[in-house]
Amino acid sequence: MAKFTETLSEENITFIQDQKMFFTGTAPTSGRVNISPKGMDTFRIIDEKTVAYLDLTGSGNETAGHINDNGRLTFMFCSYTQKPLILRLYGKGEVISTNHTKWEKLASLFPQLPGTRQLIIMHIDSIQSSCGFAVPFYEFQSERNVLADWAEKKGKNELENYRLKNNLTTIDGKETGYTP
Repeated sequence: MAKFTETLSEENITFIQDQKMFFTGTAPTSGRVNISPKGMDTFRIIDEKTVAYLDLTGSGNETAGHINDNGRLTFMFCSYTQKPLILRLYGKGEVISTNHTKWEKLASLFPQLPGTRQLIIMHIDSIQSSCGFAVPFYEFQSERNVLADWAEKKGKNELENYRLKNNLTTIDGKETGYTP
């Protein structure tokens, strides 16, 4: 059965840190729901009520646009190993751009990765744990380096041009707030 809490426990923190992949979920007030898988050691726990991930340049910028629209954000972690568990974090999102006053302090918590675009912070409202009994077993093999290789090959200027062309609005036309 599902269990709700308001703060991350030590058990939650250990579980999150053991996961190689997580999912973000957002939705604008009207428009498409967005669910994105994430990896590459980009998730950090700031404290028992605050978490963040390093957001890398991608084909779109839906998460930022939806957060700017209504603030809602969900993270989901699944166990694919022996102990079944699904952990969802619900809260309000905050987008921290590279020119934000909080950037330097928060970015220092993450590895330097090619294609870094912004940070997504969540101020946790509630946490739900559930059984995960139907989640299949999977074995982690390795990180996929395609995104980092793509960003590195593009270089700083070309990557910025890409973001200005593809990351200023969502697929539904919501402003992402992205600024170089």
